[in-house]
Amino acid sequence: MKLNLTRPLVFFDLETTGVNVGKDRIIEISFVKVYPNGDEDIKTRRVNPEMHIPESSSAIHGITDEDVKECPTFKEIAPMLKEELADCDIAGYNSNKFDVPLLAEEFYRAGVEVDLHSRKFVDVQTIFYKKEPRTLTAAYKFYCNAELIGAHGATADTKATYEVLKAQLDRYSDIENNIDFLSDYTSFNKNVDFAGAMVYNDQHEAVFNFGKHKGKKVTDVLKAEPGYYGWMMQNDFSHDTKAILTKIKDSMKAESAPAKPAAGNAPASQESLNALAGKFKK
Repeated sequence: MKLNLTRPLVFFDLETTGVNVGKDRIIEISFVKVYPNGDEDIKTRRVNPEMHIPESSSAIHGITDEDVKECPTFKEIAPMLKEELADCDIAGYNSNKFDVPLLAEEFYRAGVEVDLHSRKFVDVQTIFYKKEPRTLTAAYKFYCNAELIGAHGATADTKATYEVLKAQLDRYSDIENNIDFLSDYTSFNKNVDFAGAMVYNDQHEAVFNFGKHKGKKVTDVLKAEPGYYGWMMQNDFSHDTKAILTKIKDSMKAESAPAKPAAGNAPASQESLNALAGKFKK
């Protein structure tokens, strides 16, 4: 089934040094950019992570320090990626939980401002888990009736994810072929930040999604325990999580600030009051 798009949809996949969003780095990024008319643009870039690739990670994707030592850093390719993602929605496999948060973190580190929060996200894994809970390799075999060759390579995984989504739309009549529906359907939680440290409750209020304050409104916690903000800022949370938390804190401060008097109703200065008192004494 051809995707029903109103603007480009970018399927992407990352190979990384590890699975820690706050610490690990991208070493390969591949994407299939699908246009509303059905045209496709496929690109893959290797990236120098500027850190050692653990042997345990190389054993999965086959990429070593030697393979990327001459490649550009993420900071060097970030402007190009920003341009490629401009005015696009984003799709992937397990992308909402890992790939999108890590990509956002890399942009933060590179100092390149990209408003990913304004995009629609379609996580093909979520459709699969809701319908047929398994892995990408199994999903590809189930939906596309073929073996996934080159699994754990960014290019193969990205193309497979694109093919799986089209096959899912062919199979399930209750899944609508539009990005608004797919984005909503593939979201288990309504994340406030990409990492999911905060989520929206049924009243669309930001609540913490971890630790001792799980389920509590962020604003209530920050009021009752101001030091919790400092603790989060000093610990291993993503830049995006910290930035969103800071915005919430700043909005609380702005709301609690006393309103400034209108210019025409400004309180009289002590000097003007003394002058007025002197006038009536005369």
